[in-house]
Amino acid sequence: MTDFTVSTAPADVVRRQYLASAAGDLEALRTTLAPDVEWTEMAGFPLAGTYRTPHGVTTNVMEQLGKEWDGWTAHDDTYVVDGENVVVLARYTAANKATGKDIDVRVAHHFVVRGGLIVRFEQFVDTALVRDALTA
Repeated sequence: MTDFTVSTAPADVVRRQYLASAAGDLEALRTTLAPDVEWTEMAGFPLAGTYRTPHGVTTNVMEQLGKEWDGWTAHDDTYVVDGENVVVLARYTAANKATGKDIDVRVAHHFVVRGGLIVRFEQFVDTALVRDALTA
């Protein structure tokens, strides 16, 4: 059995990314991302768009989520791995700071991992449930 904290296996790299995100450790999260990473938040999601570079991802996604939501967490639970492709079924939970409304929404994330780094991410989420939490 390998130590997932240093393993370059795709699922282990993705798991480290989730743990770093949940801990708010953006430096550790950046170490899981390739220098030319492409990180796509789904159309209709409040942060929709494609972000590049580890710093670009953490600045435009994770830091923004922290500003707008209390306790934003992606709870990863099921991994499906096919070579460099890792699909994770997960759940977002948080409370919107402006409205006080909670979310608890299922998501799917598709990661591509090469050379021990995440090179691509794509989010799939029910954006209507997230947007509902943004309206008073």
